[in-house]
Order: sequence, then structure tokens, then C-alpha cells
Amino acid sequence: MTQATRGEICAVACADAFRGDGETLASCFGTAPAIGARLAKATFEPELLMTDGVCTVVDMPAPVSGPAPEAVVEAWLPFRTVFDHVWNGHRHVIMAASQIDRYGNQNFACIGEHAKPKAQLLGMRGAPGNTISHTTSYWVASQTAKVFVPEVDVVSGVGYDRAAKLGPATSRHHEIRLVISNLAVYDFETPDHRMRLRSVHPGVTVDEVVANTGFELVIEGNVPETRGPTAAELALIREKIDPKGVLAREVPNPE
Repeated sequence: MTQATRGEICAVACADAFRGDGETLASCFGTAPAIGARLAKATFEPELLMTDGVCTVVDMPAPVSGPAPEAVVEAWLPFRTVFDHVWNGHRHVIMAASQIDRYGNQNFACIGEHAKPKAQLLGMRGAPGNTISHTTSYWVASQTAKVFVPEVDVVSGVGYDRAAKLGPATSRHHEIRLVISNLAVYDFETPDHRMRLRSVHPGVTVDEVVANTGFELVIEGNVPETRGPTAAELALIREKIDPKGVLAREVPNPE
């Protein structure tokens, strides 16, 4: 099998984030998550719900690059009904994060004080509602200690510490499942829901991850390597989902 690129490793990790979701609406920020969701639906999660980006659920959304085959429409899903999926918990979104802390609090609103920011970013968007209503994961295309920070400047997405303070009625669907970066995969499967280093991508060391993290990670024993794509998965990515290779722009292969 041809060796997978770093971007393809990340895309497969994003696909694995949807493992076990079944008939859940998948939403994605970024190229690697978009490829990952399509890969999951095409292989181990065929019941995953995905839209055409407009108003219908389709059997397979358009590839991220290359010609799109004709899709089979499975359901009508105009924007107003998306909120039904948000509120009932049957959605899994992979959002971006300009900052994220050890408990999964996320910021992509602004850098600096909210009243007078140094840099304006996307705003709160749907992050507060997403994180208290359904499963959320995060994608960070370029991990540094300025992204993985001790404390986010503004809380857009609600982390485990803040969700606990909201009480069970408000946070009943709260789950920050995975954080996937260009270096590693992280989860919150610890007693106090602090971020744990789950795996490092091939060619990345634990020391490199620690150097690019602004807080203390939970690191347990020998950290495994993130799995690579199977031959079938790699063929799907390169021939069907991203034949023009746009993923390499988001995640360049390390030299």
C-alpha cells in the first residue's frame, strides 16, 4: 500500500470520530473532517446522515474535489429543521477551534478581551448550542501552544467543567468526543474529564505534542500511534472523495 500522507491520517481519525453514531446528522468544519465523514458513511457508518449542503439528505454527498456523481435524495431537510436535530441530540459536529483548553472549552469568536478584541474571528456561531445539545468533536489543522491554551479568551463551545456547572437538565447531551489535530488525537476519557493524549500520528513524538500544548495533558503509559487508512479507505479517499488532493493544502505533509 502507498504510504498515507499526514492529511490522510487526520482524515481517517476524523472518520473514526463518527464510529458508532449510526443514524446521526454529521456536520463538519474543514477539509479533513469533510473527507472523514464521507469515508465513514462509505464504509463502517452507512446510516450516517449527510446533506447536500442546501436542503436535502443524500445517500452520499459530493466529494470534496472532483466531479460529483448524481446523488439519491433520502430526505427533505431545510435549514429551519436542522435545529430539531441540534436540540434532540441526534447530531455530531466537528467544529474548528482557534483556542481550546484542557476541559474542551473552545473559542473561535475572537482573540483577546471580548469587549475589545485583538482579532475578530467567526463569532460564537452555533457553538454554545451545539456543545450542550449533542456530540461535538474538534479539528485543529495546525496545533501550537497558542491554540492549546491554559484558558481560552472567550468560551464559544462549552467544555466539561462548565457543562457540569449547568446541571444534568441542561447538559444531558453534552459530549466532547475527540480533538483531532495535525499532530495527534485527544479525548476526555479521564475521571475529571481533562484532555488525554489518545494517539500520536506516525512520525510525531510525544515530546513534540507536549511542546505544542500550553497545558499539562493526561498521558498514560506508552501512547499508541494513530491508525492509518486501510488500502480500501486510501483508494476511496484518492479516487472518489478527494481525487484532486485538496487535503494537502490544509495539512501539508511534513518534510
